[in-house]
Amino acid sequence: MSLLTLLGIAVGLAMDAFAVSIGIGLGARHVDARTTVRLAWHFGLFQFFMPILGWLAGLSLERFISSVDHWIAFGLLTAIGGKMIYEALWGDEEKRAEKDPTRGASLVVLSVATSIDALAVGLSLALLGVQIWYPAVIIGVVAFAFTAVGLHIGRRFGALLGKWMEVLGGLILIGIGVRILVDHLL
Repeated sequence: MSLLTLLGIAVGLAMDAFAVSIGIGLGARHVDARTTVRLAWHFGLFQFFMPILGWLAGLSLERFISSVDHWIAFGLLTAIGGKMIYEALWGDEEKRAEKDPTRGASLVVLSVATSIDALAVGLSLALLGVQIWYPAVIIGVVAFAFTAVGLHIGRRFGALLGKWMEVLGGLILIGIGVRILVDHLL
């Protein structure tokens, strides 16, 4: 897998974390280095581990589904991207608002929620025969960086940007799914 493709996947996956961190930044009274590292560390860590879990699950299923793996990867990435776009454009904004999402159970729930799509990507990578460690590190580091930047952008700018970044992330994932399908069919 090329570095450009891997970065595209990482950026697409990081858009959820980016959008959520913008939202958190919008509602935060004070964003300091400790808050930034805490949020970015958790989002990056979950984005690192979820593809590994998906990859491990994919390895056990490979012999049963290797003839349709490209369709599965396409379907998963398209579904995740479509869901991201749908939630960004028509999702319930009130459900996203929480008192202090950078601490405790809220932080863990948000970390899982923003990284669940990375689980499907890990499954897809296993089906495509890609080793997981390098992609997982890149995905985690990109999520960490996007979360830190998003938190500070959210603190300084408006809510509109977060929604459109999530739409862009969904479009990137759908585009990568289409590319995988086309590569395998041609």
